[in-house]
This record gives sequence, structure tokens and C-alpha cells, in this order.
Amino acid sequence: MHSMLDAWSIVRFHDRELARPGWPQPPSADLAAAWRPIAANHRCNCQLWQEEDRVRRRDVPAADIADGKRRIDGHNQQRNDAVEAIDEAILAELAHVRLRGGARLSSETAGAMIDRLSILALKVHHMRLQSQRAPAGQAHVQLCGAKLERLEAQRADLAACLDRLLREARSGETYFKVYRQFKMYNDASLNPYLYGPDGAGAGGTVP
Repeated sequence: MHSMLDAWSIVRFHDRELARPGWPQPPSADLAAAWRPIAANHRCNCQLWQEEDRVRRRDVPAADIADGKRRIDGHNQQRNDAVEAIDEAILAELAHVRLRGGARLSSETAGAMIDRLSILALKVHHMRLQSQRAPAGQAHVQLCGAKLERLEAQRADLAACLDRLLREARSGETYFKVYRQFKMYNDASLNPYLYGPDGAGAGGTVP
């Protein structure tokens, strides 16, 4: 897969991965440049989706829900790491670009937008399944069909915004930076419920 990114290639990639039997799977080693963290991010979002569904069950012990919440923390940390890796890979490809005078700083990075496209791919995928779930009744099918149309429109709009950001970044009109997320709740040296009342605690991120 070529390294030059465009939004609709990413949208097609997201949809294709969701349609693969056995997905989510680890990213293929032969993916180029930014595509590896794009695949890793999409995989984490899929795992998060599954765990978020599971932890809302009421027919399992509370310990199972707690374990699921910890898995969500782990997937979410990996998801954010992948977003930063996407931005780093894209910025490496843009390293030769000279910024124009008055270049605009984008408050949202390309990686963050790609992450949102991944989540929208999941919403589109699952809403489409619901719009085809005939046993749920005609009203359910029609309502989900209408929601699906809105989700697809939202994704198309976001894809157009991403293409604009990439186009302007390549021409030096716009730039963005990598911002570290610093997930404090997941860090045993920053979360007071983890480092304890004496303030000593153990450093490092909770797995």
C-alpha cells in the first residue's frame, strides 16, 4: 500500500478491515509508513468497541466487569499511542515542506482525525447491521437506516476536512504538532488512587 495518504483510501481501509473474518488482528508487517499505526489505531478502536459492549452486561459477576474496564484502559492507552505514531509518521513525510508566511496552526492533528474516521467506520458498520436486523421490527430497521445515512454524511464531511488538512500541510499553508496525551488516570505515578495516601506510589503506566 502506498505511503501517500488520502482520506478515502483510509475510509476504504477501515471498512475493508472490518469486513475481514477474524478481525481485529495485529497489523500486517508489510504495511508502509503511516499505514502501520493507522491499522494499529483501528484495531484498538475495534477492541474498545467490543469491550465497551461487554462491560454493559448485567448477567456476569462484577469482577468480570472490572477486568473489562482494565482492558479498556489498556486498549485506550494503545489507541492514543497509535494516534501519536500516525502524526509522527505524517510529519516525517512533511519534514521537507517549508511553511509559508502566515501558515495556520491546526488545533486538530491528522492522527486525531484519522482516529475519528476509525470510530465512524465502526458506527457505520454496526448501524448498517442494525438496519438489516429484520427480527427487531420495521420501526427499528427504518430508524437505524436513517441514522446510518447521517453517519455516512458525517464521515464524508470529516474525510473532506482531513483531505484539506493534508493538502494544505503539503503546501505549507497549514501545520500541526504532536501533542502527548499524558493519560493521568492510567499512570500509577499521577493517579492519587493508585499512588496512595503517602504520595510515594509506584511509577509507570498501569498495564
